[in-house]
Amino acid sequence: MQKTIIFRAIKDQSNAISILVGELLQEIMDRIGIDAFHFDLEETKARLAEFIEQEKNFVFVAEDNENGELIGFVTVYEGFALYAEGAFGTMAELYVRPPYRSQGIGKMLIQSVKDFADERGWKRLEVTTPPLPQFDATLSFYEREGFEISGGRKLKVVI
Repeated sequence: MQKTIIFRAIKDQSNAISILVGELLQEIMDRIGIDAFHFDLEETKARLAEFIEQEKNFVFVAEDNENGELIGFVTVYEGFALYAEGAFGTMAELYVRPPYRSQGIGKMLIQSVKDFADERGWKRLEVTTPPLPQFDATLSFYEREGFEISGGRKLKVVI
């Protein structure tokens, strides 16, 4: 029996997924030493439920089949661009709880997104890594999964 199962999340799982989002953001901030994100569990839970319900985000979760605990997730959203030749997907978040890492769960989550992308007719997937060099291992992971550096840097302006 497979220990981990991957499936598309429903909005009723927003609380459990939002807890994982908080863990992801805290891990990033701890590693870079900057409070880069504002996280409020209730706000995130409500936002995620809306995103799932309105298909603004498609969320896949990894569940430990032995205890039913959610142990990882990936979010992806659809975008449109001329350079991408139409519709494409962007993975916004990917997280696996530390005790479950290096067991192929991240790979399984990415494969679920690749399969979903194929169903939707997307020609490409994009992802932005957390800050380097603190997350060089994350970059290496994505490269092992077939992602290539496409240049540039992610920039933002808060409005």
